[in-house]
Amino acid sequence: MGPVLLIGLTGGIASGKSLVAARLAELGAHHIDADLLAREVVAPGTDGLREIAEAFGTTVLQPDGSLDRAALGSIVFSDPEARATLNEITHPRVRDLVAERVAQAEAADPDAIVIYDVPLLAESTQGNRPQLDSVVVVHSDTEDRIRRMVEDRGMSREEAMHRINSQSTDSERLAIADVVLDNHGTREALLAQVDELWSALLSRSQQSKRS
Repeated sequence: MGPVLLIGLTGGIASGKSLVAARLAELGAHHIDADLLAREVVAPGTDGLREIAEAFGTTVLQPDGSLDRAALGSIVFSDPEARATLNEITHPRVRDLVAERVAQAEAADPDAIVIYDVPLLAESTQGNRPQLDSVVVVHSDTEDRIRRMVEDRGMSREEAMHRINSQSTDSERLAIADVVLDNHGTREALLAQVDELWSALLSRSQQSKRS
């Protein structure tokens, strides 16, 4: 990948990952958002959307021809086979887009530090993600995350638990971590950890340039 540092960033829902990503972008990182890429590969007129309609039928399309996410979600959420079919359509396309965006970042800045922001990094297989130089996991206690979803997003406790249980467990995420940012305290404490991480990434980038 050249001198570009490609860092995977992940964390469970309401862990504080978005705050970390925003801070890193503010400090100078190139930010690639996996969720946005996933939307891009199924936008109207794309082969991705055409293949989804072929696989799942036109009931997953809105009247204007765009993807009906709720309809598709209701099919794949409870059917692992359908979810695997969807992943076969979308994952390779997302992976190609990531490679394209990394190449663009490198062309703009050969010493770029690229943050690949992926909520479901622990769920994706090795083959479906780019070669990462490090994985950063934002970790927060389940109770803290539930409280944030209830207070900040207006969810019921039951809904918040359902969202948490549909993702990887904390231990599965921590198992892939090279760096853990602990978000059990204040916002300021988390941002201080991010600033430290950025300093370490800058040093690493300088070292790899010299070696």
